[in-house]
Amino acid sequence: MIKKFFGAMIILAFIFGGCAKRPNLYTSDEVMQEFDPAYLDFNYLSARGRIVIEEASGKTTRGTINFRAKKDSIIWFSVTPGLGLEAFRGVITKDKVRLKDRLNGEDINMSFIEITDRYDLKLSLELLQNLMYANVPNEFSYRDRLIRVGQYFELTQARDGIRYHSRVSTRHGKVQELTSTSMLDKGGLLANYPVFEDVEGQPFPNKMLLKLSYNSPEGTQVAIVNLEMTKVEFSPYPLNFPFQF
Repeated sequence: MIKKFFGAMIILAFIFGGCAKRPNLYTSDEVMQEFDPAYLDFNYLSARGRIVIEEASGKTTRGTINFRAKKDSIIWFSVTPGLGLEAFRGVITKDKVRLKDRLNGEDINMSFIEITDRYDLKLSLELLQNLMYANVPNEFSYRDRLIRVGQYFELTQARDGIRYHSRVSTRHGKVQELTSTSMLDKGGLLANYPVFEDVEGQPFPNKMLLKLSYNSPEGTQVAIVNLEMTKVEFSPYPLNFPFQF
């Protein structure tokens, strides 16, 4: 089950990948004089894209991903590898993670507290949102280390036994590269956002690459996700988030 759980976390963290209704390369030359990270502003959001998952076992899955969200409240997703058959879907709220794996018959219904106790993995809806939208992973504070190197801010944050290093563009305030490592040598994550586009006046990552390494009884495991979203829509009106076991 742990492999499925970590694989799901990859998808949850980067489902929204990069989105653009009409691709227009975000090429602002303005350089920020102060550290001012950008955060996606929306009420409700729906998106669709393509995903490729390379599991630690060597298995590769290609498919379509659908995504919906209400800011600071809920994240919903569904992955279909082909032939119109849904492989799995999931819902994340402020309290818990629920996943329905239709291919393998494995379900997850766990609170964030249970996840921490069982896997020693500190997660939250806020953190996952920040990862999805290429925001800095945690709110900036006096205890963090921040320096400017050329066209980037280099931000280092330590939270709950995890060290995060973010390279933030001075042009648009979004994370372009993120690495996180466990201080107890329990795995790490590398995310790369190579292209940003303008989506309704906001910078947003159009493509992403994610590499996750974690420890398991079989040894160190590595999984890779490539994601490209093809459509996104913001809405002031409520969306449905269907889910049942």
